[in-house]
Amino acid sequence: MKFRNVLAATAALSLAASPALAQSAPVADRATAPVEGESEIAGGSSSIILAILAAAAIVAGIVIAVDGDDDPVSV
Repeated sequence: MKFRNVLAATAALSLAASPALAQSAPVADRATAPVEGESEIAGGSSSIILAILAAAAIVAGIVIAVDGDDDPVSV
């Protein structure tokens, strides 16, 4: 039982310390690649279509949740 507590404490410590260790690690200077054109993801009609699909998914989830079928499955 004591060994399990030591393992749990070690795991918690490593999870808590890893962001701090990653932040303090030296970062190599990297050159950026030149951009040839703008991305098509950020603008245009694709974002409107995505928003409509997301709204439809939310509405479908609400309709399924409040279906009104309150009959119990078991007899």
